[in-house]
Amino acid sequence: MSGVHAPIAERLSGRLLIGFTYVSVGLLVIGVVLMAVNGISPLATAPTLDPGTLIPSLLALQPEAFLWLGLAAVIAAPIGRVILAGVIYAVDRDLTMVVISVAILIVIAIGVGTAIAVTV
Repeated sequence: MSGVHAPIAERLSGRLLIGFTYVSVGLLVIGVVLMAVNGISPLATAPTLDPGTLIPSLLALQPEAFLWLGLAAVIAAPIGRVILAGVIYAVDRDLTMVVISVAILIVIAIGVGTAIAVTV
């Protein structure tokens, strides 16, 4: 990044990525430990993601809920980084980089939308 806010932005994005990494690894470790405790094989068929039951599954300490959230955190980390960069570029009035950041988010949204449409 360049611009007036570049040093602050670099620190923030670094902390964001580190935070997401710790959270995702923690959730994945909890999920794997719960799998071992419940005698679930890592080779067993993966359960489907049902966002409506995610919170009750977490409260019931079901391993798949922790694994799904861990994977979501892994995916969210770079997306959060792009969003943060776009905001910093907007503050610095770097229109070209704002447009590029938005374009990257559009490509990600198209990919997610396509994946959802294909699996439904």
